[in-house]
Amino acid sequence: MAKNLIGTEWMEASNGAVIKIVNPATGTLIDTVPESTKQDCDKAVQAAKKGQKEWVKKPMHERASILMKFVSLVEKHKDELARLLSDETGKPISEAYGEIANVSIGVPAFCEMAKHLYGNVIPAGQEMGQECTMQYTEQAPLGVVVAIIPFNFPSDLFCQKIPPALLMGNSVIMKPSPHNPLTLNRYAELLMEAGVPGGAINVINGTGGFAAQALAANPGVNLVSLTGATRSGIETMKTCSDNLTHLMLELGGNDAFILDKDGDVDLAVEETIWGRFYNTGQVCCASKRFLIHNAVKKEYIRKLKARIAKIKRGKPSDPKTQLGCLVSEEAAKNVERQVNQTVEEGAKVILGGKRKGAFYDPTIIDGVTKNMAVAKDMEIFGPVVSIIGFDNINEAIKIANQSSFALCACIITRNMNNAFKISRQLEAGGVIINGASFFRSFEMPFGGWKYSGIGNEGVMTTLKEMSRTKTVILKNIYK
Repeated sequence: MAKNLIGTEWMEASNGAVIKIVNPATGTLIDTVPESTKQDCDKAVQAAKKGQKEWVKKPMHERASILMKFVSLVEKHKDELARLLSDETGKPISEAYGEIANVSIGVPAFCEMAKHLYGNVIPAGQEMGQECTMQYTEQAPLGVVVAIIPFNFPSDLFCQKIPPALLMGNSVIMKPSPHNPLTLNRYAELLMEAGVPGGAINVINGTGGFAAQALAANPGVNLVSLTGATRSGIETMKTCSDNLTHLMLELGGNDAFILDKDGDVDLAVEETIWGRFYNTGQVCCASKRFLIHNAVKKEYIRKLKARIAKIKRGKPSDPKTQLGCLVSEEAAKNVERQVNQTVEEGAKVILGGKRKGAFYDPTIIDGVTKNMAVAKDMEIFGPVVSIIGFDNINEAIKIANQSSFALCACIITRNMNNAFKISRQLEAGGVIINGASFFRSFEMPFGGWKYSGIGNEGVMTTLKEMSRTKTVILKNIYK
């Protein structure tokens, strides 16, 4: 049985309760993890506070070296980790390998940036009355960081949260998803093997929002970094407000994919396959609302159907499989309910629409109108293409912007003047030109507008988000 990591000890829940971790593709029990109590959460915060005091004493170059050793350990164990990630998540083994490989991209990038995160100097005399005074800035740790990681990309989101937090001298309490916590529990073991002391890294497991909210409510926590559903983000923000705890939120999305009449239809189809069906559609910044100009809609649908037919479906463990299952049968049932609702509102399923256990067929829904729920705020977290026809690009922009979500968006057109003009009008944290909205490099600042989040993650921004600025004043030093 996997356990919580609290300080230097791997522990069961204080009441002995466990969560069963099941392979969604087969229904087979893989392992169990603790169902943490408030007592467990409070104990982890105390351990993290103590661990942070020791961890921060290590210089930056040493912290970076430890994390680079972790990267080498992940590479050494990549086969084991990829199989585990595929088994507990239901994503194709090929995608699991790709996600594990991203550790060697993301972590070194944060290490390099951290070692070059210099302060600023305000020379004497920049301001009247300060002719003899010099000022400089440095980044100081926040303290204890709680990292709440979702099920869809546990390894990638681990890289976006845990390494930068540790590099800046914070300690971390990692809260994995209850659907698939095993890969991240294994990462904690490898971090300790690399040299991160217990207490600097801690792991708390738990279902629902109980453990996450118990951690967020503890006044010993200095930052909560959460990637998840908008409702979870709002609840966490309310909880954090009681102690004025720092907060980073990357939440839901209902991204608009716009294909204008002059756009490359073949490119649009390929980007739809990438941007909607990767990870079985369980991607926050996946394209979900497909606004297709009526002049090319028939061609787009015809070619998309033919391309979907070529997708290799099967067991996630099969290296040839390109589309696996959803993270759970309940997740697939929710997609089923949403598709049925859209049909009841007047749309039509023209491909797919069937579920078997946690597997859901690649699906195309045509006849979606701007007033339907799916065209606004109903985020379908599965392999479903909802098509909204339009005749005027301004109409498409208006529909794209009507959602309460504003994570990413995209425009496919051959006219670059229009592309840049439209990108300015789209209300979203990121706009992709001639590609699906599913794009996230480690370097870029990634974050949403409106109900899609607060703050930005990425090499350009996270290190400062996970630290605080201190100004040191050398008063009258030149006097």
